[in-house]
Amino acid sequence: MATEVSVEIVAQIVESIFVTMMDLEVSASETPSLPVGDRLTSSVYLEGDWNGAVSLECNREQACQFAGRLLSMDPPATVDDDVRDALGELANMIGGNLKSSMDANARLSMPSVIVGGDYELRICGSEIRNRLAFRLDEGHFWVTVSAKDDEKSATPRQHSLTNTD
Repeated sequence: MATEVSVEIVAQIVESIFVTMMDLEVSASETPSLPVGDRLTSSVYLEGDWNGAVSLECNREQACQFAGRLLSMDPPATVDDDVRDALGELANMIGGNLKSSMDANARLSMPSVIVGGDYELRICGSEIRNRLAFRLDEGHFWVTVSAKDDEKSATPRQHSLTNTD
């Protein structure tokens, strides 16, 4: 039986990370289309009792803005190592919090980051469980949770993420 990761838990994790780490208010939004053109996708993979992936996808300007806020500096003008590292760290935080929300033993991979305009990320052997759009002043970004179809059940823990300022 497959694990169902709830939309509410994913939204709560993303909203909490963005407000706590970058002082950015984001909210889940009804936006059906993914970004087109130049974009970045950062992903982490979970392996163990639950096998899947978490990806964050945004445009270049957002990635630079996120890096500036996460690293407490002026946003870089172009995508550089700081931007790629920051985007990878955001995927890592989302994946780590998702892993903590489940009663499953899983290991988290190092993040990977793809930069470009003409690509499609496919996690072989998995299906998309949730794809959420989030809105902020700079536009929308997306978080996708994919998992293998034949995974053992891992029950999501019902807990609340709190801001510990």
